[in-house]
Amino acid sequence: MVKDRVNVCGTWIDNISLADAVSRIEASIKERTPLYIVTPNVDHVVKLRHDPEFLDSYKGAGLVLCDGAPLMWASRILRQPIRERICGSDLFVYLAGIAAEKGFTLFFLGGRPASARKAAEILIRKHPEVRIVGVYSPPFGFEKDDRENQKVVDLIRSARPDILLVGLGTPKQEKWIKVYHQEAGAPVSIGIGASFEFTAGIFKRAPLWIRRFGFEWLWRLTLEPFRLGRRYLIDDLEFFLLILKQKWKLVRFD
Repeated sequence: MVKDRVNVCGTWIDNISLADAVSRIEASIKERTPLYIVTPNVDHVVKLRHDPEFLDSYKGAGLVLCDGAPLMWASRILRQPIRERICGSDLFVYLAGIAAEKGFTLFFLGGRPASARKAAEILIRKHPEVRIVGVYSPPFGFEKDDRENQKVVDLIRSARPDILLVGLGTPKQEKWIKVYHQEAGAPVSIGIGASFEFTAGIFKRAPLWIRRFGFEWLWRLTLEPFRLGRRYLIDDLEFFLLILKQKWKLVRFD
């Protein structure tokens, strides 16, 4: 029997398909009821155990979608298989097509300087009908500045997007969305990590065959060894120990 939600090391993941997720997004836009979406990977699961504010942002999410292939593997080990991986970067590009088809409006927040704007230009060339009603890359550290936060909220409220796509990196983007999504007023807000940079070509994404085998993390490590080395090779090793403890019922994750 397929469960509606799967517990992986204490992180509850919605066990749904991409089609189901899109249906939820469309319903939220129609009802104008703010919903925000998070997309966990191994690094998220580990960080959630050590960062109460990050954990709180997850508890408020309307959808928790499986981003990382290792989480798919873990769910099978735990005999609670997640039916589909819904990677945030893939969802970002897919939603641009849906938005063009159905007339939904988008707002891009975050990214490195010019990356969100370049991503917007590329998506408009691919989907000429898509309506991107705002693009803003706030200065570094803006989340600690009340005036800058209010400026961002005002920009979003004025633009009235159906979907707010936030690429600030984890856990900053999830924490920001948790605090401001209601005030910003977009029916759907999604944390999408480095998706602007991938789409803009600033970061080269792994070839499709590498993604299908679940080794996109290794590809990114080879591209940014100094930034990602400690995260992937030291910090995230905790995840594999936690999976074994959960499998052998040595610890209970509620």
